[in-house]
Amino acid sequence: MTTFWTYDYACAIHEEWKYLHRSRWTKVKALYIMTRHLPFFLIVMYLSLNFAPNEKPNKCRILINVYSSLSQISIICSECFFMIRTYALWNNNRIVLVGLLSTAFAMAVTSVSVRFATIATSYVTTSAISGIPSCSWSSSGALYFMSFILLFVFQLGLITLTLTRAIQSWWSTKGPLQAILVKHNIFYYVCGLLLSAVNVLVPAAFPNSPYYTALENFQVCVLAILATRMHLHLWHLDQHMHNSDALIYICMSDMSPADCTV
Repeated sequence: MTTFWTYDYACAIHEEWKYLHRSRWTKVKALYIMTRHLPFFLIVMYLSLNFAPNEKPNKCRILINVYSSLSQISIICSECFFMIRTYALWNNNRIVLVGLLSTAFAMAVTSVSVRFATIATSYVTTSAISGIPSCSWSSSGALYFMSFILLFVFQLGLITLTLTRAIQSWWSTKGPLQAILVKHNIFYYVCGLLLSAVNVLVPAAFPNSPYYTALENFQVCVLAILATRMHLHLWHLDQHMHNSDALIYICMSDMSPADCTV
């Protein structure tokens, strides 16, 4: 996971620097910076939990709580990009916005509550790796993965809204369906949905698997990559449309409607 994230960061650093240097400062840009760099702190902390000597279970529980908090924040930030994009694809429809915000709030509160309730009742150990008194913990079964079920349902709602908009666009333009789907960023939505499905199905199929947290951490990392990559892609599309070397105040920095990227 560390190698994967580092490789992606190295591949995108040139495009990212152009975005940070040329785009104007907005709330979305601040969200981008936060979403992009949270996985770095998560990876460092994850490695510390697994390899740094720690002989106190209470301290382990505190570190696990901090890590889980950062993980939840990272997921929320990533999903915010998909929410903003969906809202933009629906031409800033207020009903869609209210529905997205209310659903996201309910999902976030429930997911965070379930997560920390299960951590509080889980067994924390300091001997996950032989010879290294590192921190690990055992989840309390299906309740812990309720957060992934909620995330899956929320992502399914986002992809349904996006597909509906894409099909409407396809019917009105009669253009190639593949081009319409690419324009509406369906690939990014589908990847996020598949990751959530894996995190729901694997625990159900293999209830005694020791790799739950590894799958969760991978999803958190990839969701951040998908969200920021989608935003960079939209930004560069808009920049290419302007075809200018001057400082550009780009509408895609606010994830504006799909018609703006044609």
